[in-house]
Amino acid sequence: MKCKNIIRVVIGTGLIMLIPLTLQLTIGTGVDGHGFNWRLGDFIVIGVMVFVTGLLIDLAWSKLGKHRALGTITVVVLFLWLYAELAVGIFTNLGS
Repeated sequence: MKCKNIIRVVIGTGLIMLIPLTLQLTIGTGVDGHGFNWRLGDFIVIGVMVFVTGLLIDLAWSKLGKHRALGTITVVVLFLWLYAELAVGIFTNLGS
């Protein structure tokens, strides 16, 4: 993997992570305790997940040739499944 691609994934991850950071700083925990209240560990976990997803998508685009769309869809579906599991535990109790 080229250094240019890794830098691109790092920048993309940083830009994506600005969204929850902005929500955290503007909404916070809200008046009644409800709102956007991530802890530092939540930011680290989702940041690593987004970074690894970006690397896997880049790998799929560079190595899979005509199957790159299938590889990309698979990586995105796995990311969304893991995110949903960690957030609310849709299929198991990982998030609870």
